[in-house]
Amino acid sequence: MNSTSSAFAPLRDLRRALARLTCAVLAVSAGVASAQTLPAATAPGAKSYTVTLKQLGRNYPMSLRGVEATDSVSFDVRADSIVTGARLNLQYSYSPALLAELSQINVLVNDEVAASLPLPKDKAGQLQQQVVEIPAHLITEFNRLSLQFIGHYTMSCEDPQHSSLWAKISNASELGIDVSPLVLPDDLSIIPLPFFDRRDARALDLPFVFAAAPDNATLEAAGALSSWFGAQASYRGARFSSGYNRIPASGNAVVLVSGPDALQIDSLSLPPAKGPTLTVMTNPNDANGKLLVISGRDSNELKRAATALVLGNQALSGNSVVIDRLDVVQPRKPYDAPNWLPSDRPVKLGELLPAKELTVSGYNPGDITVPLNFAPDLFTWREEGAPLNLKYRYTPQEKSNNSSFIISFNDALIQSQNLLSQDKLPSGVLSALKSDDSLGRETSVLLALNSAPLQSRLQLRYMFDYIKQGECNDIIIDNMRGAIDPESTIDVSGYDHFIAMPNLGVFKDAGFPFTRLADLSQTAVVLPDNAGTADLDAYLTVLGRFGNATGYPATGVQVIQAAQVASAADKDLLVLASGGNQPLLAQWADRLPATDADGQQVFNLSDLPMRVREWFSPDPEANLRRTRLAMAFSGGARSTYLTGFESPLKSGRSVVVIASGQPQGLADVTNALIGGEDYTQSVQGSLVVVRGKNIEPLVADEQYYVGSLGPIKYLQWLMSRHVVLALVLTGLGVILLSGLAYLALRALANKRLGG
Repeated sequence: MNSTSSAFAPLRDLRRALARLTCAVLAVSAGVASAQTLPAATAPGAKSYTVTLKQLGRNYPMSLRGVEATDSVSFDVRADSIVTGARLNLQYSYSPALLAELSQINVLVNDEVAASLPLPKDKAGQLQQQVVEIPAHLITEFNRLSLQFIGHYTMSCEDPQHSSLWAKISNASELGIDVSPLVLPDDLSIIPLPFFDRRDARALDLPFVFAAAPDNATLEAAGALSSWFGAQASYRGARFSSGYNRIPASGNAVVLVSGPDALQIDSLSLPPAKGPTLTVMTNPNDANGKLLVISGRDSNELKRAATALVLGNQALSGNSVVIDRLDVVQPRKPYDAPNWLPSDRPVKLGELLPAKELTVSGYNPGDITVPLNFAPDLFTWREEGAPLNLKYRYTPQEKSNNSSFIISFNDALIQSQNLLSQDKLPSGVLSALKSDDSLGRETSVLLALNSAPLQSRLQLRYMFDYIKQGECNDIIIDNMRGAIDPESTIDVSGYDHFIAMPNLGVFKDAGFPFTRLADLSQTAVVLPDNAGTADLDAYLTVLGRFGNATGYPATGVQVIQAAQVASAADKDLLVLASGGNQPLLAQWADRLPATDADGQQVFNLSDLPMRVREWFSPDPEANLRRTRLAMAFSGGARSTYLTGFESPLKSGRSVVVIASGQPQGLADVTNALIGGEDYTQSVQGSLVVVRGKNIEPLVADEQYYVGSLGPIKYLQWLMSRHVVLALVLTGLGVILLSGLAYLALRALANKRLGG
C-alpha cells in the first residue's frame, strides 16, 4: 500500500540505525558474557525464523551458466521487526571442470557482497552445504538476495557459454533471520500493519476475540474482516482462530465488541462506543503486540465499522475513529472479482502486470509470466480459444539464425516467432532502426481454455542467438532487449457462463458458486444453533479463502441458523456442522450423499476412487462417476466430509456442506481447502472425505447446471448429449421439410393444371 510506505518513510533510516546499534549492543553483551563465561542475554521479544528459497518464490533450483551469471530472490522484513542477525544455509553444486583459483560463488544482499565461496576441485560435482553469515546492517525492509556464479575452465581463451560453466543452487537452501521487535505507532493509517504484513512470506495466522457468543450481525462483520485479510494474504494462505473474552498472551488480534460488552473484555478496558468505532491499541499482555478493536453500540454498528475498514482503510488515520456516515456501496456485478480476468471485454496485459515486468534484457532472460485467473464457469465446449493479440519489440542482432520469441500457455507451446536479424530486414525497416534501435512486431494466437486450470499462466520468452566468433574472439555484449506492449490484449468475452454442478474442485480453487458475486451478496452461511469455536474457526477460514479467490471482502454475506433458512431460499448456502449440531443435515438427509446421525454413518460411493490417472477431460460427461453403492455402518471414528448438491429450496441454487463428527475435524477440511504439497489428492467431485492429510474423492455426480447459454448453442449442446433427442429433432425436421416441399409442389401442379 502506498499509504503504508509513505507512513514509514521517516522510519527507514531509523530502522537501519537501530539495526546497527542493536547488533553492536548484542556483540558487546556477547563479548562481556564470554569473558565472564556466562550465556549471552536474549533481547526481550527477540525471535528467529527460517524460510526456504522455494517459500520465497523460487519454485525451481537456480541454474547459473556461463562465465558470469546471477539469479535472485526477494525477501522482506516485517515492519515491526529489526534484524539482528541472518544466515544462509546454502545447498549447491558446481561443475568438475572449473578452475578453483578463478571460480567462486558470491552471496550478495542488496548488491553488497556478504560472502565469497571458493569452489575446490575435490568437492565438485556433488551437493554441498555451507552456512554463510550475513551482516545485519545489510538488511533493510525490502531486500534482494543474489547468488552470483563466476566460472572459468581454462587459463587461455575460453568460450563464455561453454557447457562446463555451471553451478546449481538448491531451492531448499534456507535463509534464517533473527529479529528484535520494533514498536509501531497506534495508527489506523498503517492498516493492515501489523496484523498482516506483505513483507512476511509466511502464512497469516490471526486470532479473533469476541466478548461473548456473537450474534449473526457480528459474525457477518467478522466474515468481512477475515475475507479481507485473506485477500491481503494472497498466495501465503490465511488461517483464523476465535475465542471468547480472552486477549492473546502475545502477538496481534482482532477484537469485536458491541453494546455493554464494550466496557470490559478480559484485561482490556474500553470506553463506551459512541457509534461505529475503529481503534488500534497495544495488547495489554504484550508491549509488542497490537489489537484492532471493532466496536459499536450494537452489532449493526459494529458491522458498519468493519465495512468501513475493509473498503475505506486508505482514508483512515489516528489511533481511533468513529464512522459518522457510510453510504451504501455500489452493488457488485457477477464475475467482477478483482482477482478474476474480466469476461465482458478485452483485457490489456498492462492491467495484469506492471509495465516494468513486461521488459527483459539479456540473451536468455527467462519468461515474462502473466497470471490469468479465469472465472470458473467459462463454457469452453466447441470454442476454438481466447484471442490473444500481442504487440512486442526487440533489438535486432547484426546476424543471427535462431533468435526467437516463444509464446506458451501453462508450459505448453503455442507459437514461436523468429526474431529477424539486421541482415535479413528490408532496407526500409533498417533505416527506421537508426532513430529507434528496437523493432516492433505483432501477432495473434488463440489460447485453448478447454483444459486450462483456473489459475493459469501466459509465458512469453525472448531467446537471442549467441553467435560464436571463434577462439579468443568470443565476448558477450549484453545489449539484448525485449518488451511486451502493455496495450496487448486477451479476450474471453466470447465465452458463455455455464457449468455442471456440484463441482467441489471449483469450490476449492475459487469458492464458486459463492464467489460469483465478489462481495458474497448472494451467499448465506448456515451455522449450527450453538456454534462453538471450531465452527467459527472454520467459518472465518473459509471466508478467508473466498477473499483470497476474489481479492474482495465479503461485505454482503448473510449468516443464519437452520430455522431462518427459508429466508435465504434465493441464495447459495454454505452449511457448517460438527457433531449433531446442524438440524439441516437431518432435514435434507435424502439429498445428502453422506450423513452421520444416531451413531450411524451413511455414504454413497462411486468408482471415482478407482480412477487410475489424475486426469480430467474438458468434456464433463467423461468425468462423471455416479453413485453405484450406498453403505451404512456403525462405530469407528466419525468422518469429516465435504459435499455439494442442488438447493432443495430453489432450483439452480447450490448447497455446500462442510461436516465433521467431531468439532476438531472441521480444521482438516479448511486445511485441505488451503492445500499444500503434503496432500496427495485434490478436492474434486461431489463428495470428498478428509482424514488428516488424506483426501478421498468418492463421488463425481453432476446433477444440475448453473449459468445460461444462447438458444442456438444450448440446443446444439443438448442434442450432443442426447442422441435420441437429436434423432427425433432430425426426423421432425425431415418431416417438416418434406411437408413443405409437398405443399409447394402441389401448389405448382395445381397452378399448371389451372393454367
